[in-house]
Amino acid sequence: MKSVSSSLSSTANAIEHQCDVLIIGSGAAGLSLALKLAEHCQVMVLSKSDRNEGSTRYAQGGIAAVFDEQDSVEAHVRDTLKAGAGLCDEAAVRFTAERAKEALSWLIGSGVPFDTETNDKGEQRFHLTREGGHSHRRILHAADATGEALQTTLNDAVTAHSNIRVMERYNAIDLIPSKAHKGYCSGAYVWNRQREHVEVIRSQFVALATGGGSKVYQYTSNPDVSSGDGIAMAWRAGCRVANMEFNQFHPTCLFHPQAGNFLISEALRGEGARLCHADGTAFMHKFDERGDLAPRDVVARAIDFEMKRLGADCMYLNISHKPADFINKHFPNIYRKCRSLGIDITREPIPVVPAAHYSCGGVITDFNAKTDLENVYAIGEVAYTGLHGANRMASNSLLECVVFAAAAASDIIRRLPVVKLDEAILPWDESQVSNSDEEVIIQHNWHELRLFMWDYVGIVRTDKRLERALRRINLLEQEIQEYYAHFRVSNNLLELRNLVTVAELIVRCAMDRKESRGLHYNIDHPQQDANPAPTILTPAKSRPQPEPGTLTT
Repeated sequence: MKSVSSSLSSTANAIEHQCDVLIIGSGAAGLSLALKLAEHCQVMVLSKSDRNEGSTRYAQGGIAAVFDEQDSVEAHVRDTLKAGAGLCDEAAVRFTAERAKEALSWLIGSGVPFDTETNDKGEQRFHLTREGGHSHRRILHAADATGEALQTTLNDAVTAHSNIRVMERYNAIDLIPSKAHKGYCSGAYVWNRQREHVEVIRSQFVALATGGGSKVYQYTSNPDVSSGDGIAMAWRAGCRVANMEFNQFHPTCLFHPQAGNFLISEALRGEGARLCHADGTAFMHKFDERGDLAPRDVVARAIDFEMKRLGADCMYLNISHKPADFINKHFPNIYRKCRSLGIDITREPIPVVPAAHYSCGGVITDFNAKTDLENVYAIGEVAYTGLHGANRMASNSLLECVVFAAAAASDIIRRLPVVKLDEAILPWDESQVSNSDEEVIIQHNWHELRLFMWDYVGIVRTDKRLERALRRINLLEQEIQEYYAHFRVSNNLLELRNLVTVAELIVRCAMDRKESRGLHYNIDHPQQDANPAPTILTPAKSRPQPEPGTLTT
């Protein structure tokens, strides 16, 4: 694939690229889609950092699918619906669970090194672990670094394919609406971080695989790139979003001044770890009959409650009652990380706190992963498919990435001969802007946003807190838009622009939901509605669209 200069460029150094499918994001969803498309067309993958840096890489637990004869798809469906607190789309849950084994088989065939064990008959089989919300062992994993193994395997396959071009250190700025074809997008403006220059990518199809927006919170388990770019871009382009109020807080992130955003996998609790106070007293049995294996929303609120009740900085997760060899074999990365900080998890408990982890809502798609725009798809955490409801069950996230990547690939391949966009795109105009000499404004707004989102729109909310948050968001939006209009773009500015949009969508959805359910807990509305429904937001200028969760032809 070759990049070409724009024929309409008003500047000598304007650059335009062209491909059949532009995939924005280089995690499990984006790379899976690229590999499934590569035999049929030219694919370009945009990576904001290097291709390894994303949420997929940091996923520890594993991927859920039915491989045990004692398990069933029906049980996987029931568990997911229960964890979703009555707000999952059952059709979406069934769609995903029924395709889980096929998706995992594709990954196995691609070389992902899932752990195996020898059964009583001397036969090799996959080692299955269990996590919160699951009634059976159905989690395939690669020790405690499944995401890294998955990312590495997919990256190697993508690198080896001549029809896939990965462009690292590029920020997507905005989708470009087609002037000739209403409801279509003709590509995207992107910012080359190395050259500090805006370029154009023309494409017949665009897939958003940018992950979630948990960086909107002060404390998060996510890497720095998780700034809600795809959600904000799709919203600005006219796509609806849903259930943005349901941001999952992972219950157990390592609490240590040098730990950064290191996650302590839920798989520890699946293998017998217990949450406790500093003196070793267990407490989860007081909050849920499932104890330490309760879903993440229940566990996160329980830890938050105990921390506030006791005035404690953290709670503790203890697996030291298990044999040291068992711990080292199943959790080598967690053991090494904690040991580097002076914590021996074979002998002492791990200090943990909740942190923003996963966006259960996102851009509305159908079961082909298609958004409200005719040739734009959304896959993975960026999307709202109806699978997760009010709370994502553990190890369904990477599964969703691969299942819906396959669905999107099938739909795009079918439509490749039909969708033909060939129109000129004006290059980015920087003639009226200048370099900023006040980068401190961005940094100040960045910290203010993340702090008040944590304080006002966190694990426990109130109407007054949400109103305060929205007022501050509105002020920040005005400042950021003025800054964006007058100065050249930068990574921090582009991310802040997207994060403030995501923050507004989260708060507006939270204000619309007058109940407490799953990950959304509002003290002023502790009850649950008898007939809950997704919270759907529609851009003011968006045209009427069909309902989500349907197959298109």
